[in-house]
Amino acid sequence: MQPTAPEGAPAGSAAPEPSETQAPARIDPVVITIARDFGAEGHEIGKMLSVRLGIPLYDNEILVRAALRGGATVDDLAAYDERPAAEAGAFLPDRVDARTRSDELFDAVARVITDLGNSRSCIIVGRLSEYILRGNPNLVSVLVTAPFEDRVEIVRAKRGLTKAKGARLVKQRQREREAFYKRYSAGKCLLHDHKNLVVDRSAFGREGCCEIIEAAYRAKLEALARRG
Repeated sequence: MQPTAPEGAPAGSAAPEPSETQAPARIDPVVITIARDFGAEGHEIGKMLSVRLGIPLYDNEILVRAALRGGATVDDLAAYDERPAAEAGAFLPDRVDARTRSDELFDAVARVITDLGNSRSCIIVGRLSEYILRGNPNLVSVLVTAPFEDRVEIVRAKRGLTKAKGARLVKQRQREREAFYKRYSAGKCLLHDHKNLVVDRSAFGREGCCEIIEAAYRAKLEALARRG
């Protein structure tokens, strides 16, 4: 029996086969997380990558969203942003009364990152995002690094500091980031651990780092398309 033409279709036209009307398979979001050594310009590389790939970058906006969700101000969150808490009794998960204000604020940040990672392809900078999204099979976790002296020079030039002051700032903020990772992952994910890709900003420049990360992102998209 010939297939019946749809109502209102020209005479002699056949109904489309089911395969012709089937929607294309949905490809889940691919999320790039960028951890970075202080002074390696991970944020700047993320911005350039966002333009190249046409996907959004989330960095400080995470603080704004978390503040709205957690009933805090952006200044509250900024005071603890990628820094370990100063309060005593930090991170004792078996004691509810030991939770600090920074723990509560981190929970708000983690919820925002989880929502972003599940919603669309995007780039998320820092804040332990690769650990928070570790269950996402479509994650590309990146570390942007550079030798210490190069990072000192980048920070010194941007902020108009002496070399000595630049070195002290880089050491201090690097220690804070490493302590933040250790504390909020309970030691399960350190700043330099568990990355799919490590790029050296000094070796490849910002543009070169973007090209390397873009290649990894597109390879992940192609693998998902084949699987789907």
